[in-house]
Amino acid sequence: QGPVVESGGGLVQPGGSLRLSCAVSGFTLDYYAIGWFRQAPGKLREGVGCISGFARYADSVKGRFTISRDNAENLVYLQMNSLKPGDTAVYYCALRYPWYGSNCPDEQNEYSYWGQGTSVTVSS
Repeated sequence: QGPVVESGGGLVQPGGSLRLSCAVSGFTLDYYAIGWFRQAPGKLREGVGCISGFARYADSVKGRFTISRDNAENLVYLQMNSLKPGDTAVYYCALRYPWYGSNCPDEQNEYSYWGQGTSVTVSS
């Protein structure tokens, strides 16, 4: 396993919830940014949100998804509520370390370490 590992994906009905976890190893999560991205079948990978000093979200998930962190456990979470079929994708977390800004980076190429992804399927 690499330094970033996602977990928590699965099958959920529309309107349901899932919480994804991003476990980081080998780094002390003090000055860092974590980005969450997703790639739906046949589509390009896109940003979902990110966190450093505070969390920011893509418009498509704003109000439904929440990013939080547990620095003591080196974990970052993506809580996904009110899931829609359009949220079906492989979800990735990525680490930018070090990162000293309170505003986390949007661009995928800003992130150095990527997980293998966890699959989320929203279907009845």
